[in-house]
Amino acid sequence: MKLNERSVAHYALSDSPADHTGFLRTWGGAGMPPTPSGAGRRCWFVLKGNLLFSFENREGRAPLSLVVLEGCTVELAEAPVPEEFAFAIRFDAPGVRPHLLAADGPAAQEAWVKALSRASFGYMRLVVRELESQLREARHSLDLHRRSSWKAVSSRCKPQAPDRWSPGLENGHSLSRDCSPMGLVEEGGSRSAGRGLAEWELQGPASLLLGRGQSPVSPETSCFSTLHEWYGREIMELRRAWLQRAQENQPECKDQDRP
Repeated sequence: MKLNERSVAHYALSDSPADHTGFLRTWGGAGMPPTPSGAGRRCWFVLKGNLLFSFENREGRAPLSLVVLEGCTVELAEAPVPEEFAFAIRFDAPGVRPHLLAADGPAAQEAWVKALSRASFGYMRLVVRELESQLREARHSLDLHRRSSWKAVSSRCKPQAPDRWSPGLENGHSLSRDCSPMGLVEEGGSRSAGRGLAEWELQGPASLLLGRGQSPVSPETSCFSTLHEWYGREIMELRRAWLQRAQENQPECKDQDRP
């Protein structure tokens, strides 16, 4: 792999956010010869994307080494010095020496292993595929739920054609169980006692529908017999009032005709 050293160094020292940072001990590696004591060299490591940089210290202006985290595995290992929390970056390519590192404690060791294991593009590719699979399953489940809900609503709202030959139908509409005032009141709901007495005491054509809980202006019913009775009562009331006025005016006319 060919890298532009200036570009890599500029990226390492840029203000772009780092994924993980911290001090680690290292044994060997590019640019870092092993120490004579075997205790390892303590350096400052910066992880950006899939690139692991090492510096002499926090204020280092030039990276000492670079590890490209592709085609590798991160696993726990044993350090040359006892009581070191070590781990190794191993590559599948032949002849490539693993990078042995050690953290200051078990928490730091676990955090570094997780961060390095998730830094490669291969891992990100697996994550994206898994998320895409979950998204497809969620969309499929949502689509099934919408279809089932739509079918349920459609089945409840589907109009039922009236049976013209079934008993109890008149003019294509279903008659109530009882067309009497009491029957319609029971189907329409209960009325208060005081209001019921007042309605039943009314006289004239409106008393019938008021007693049944219907409007005297526009009867809300589909029963033909009720409509016929409604308009018939009004006509009868008008005729009875006309005959009464005619009878009252007849004596006055006779008295005027006398000499």
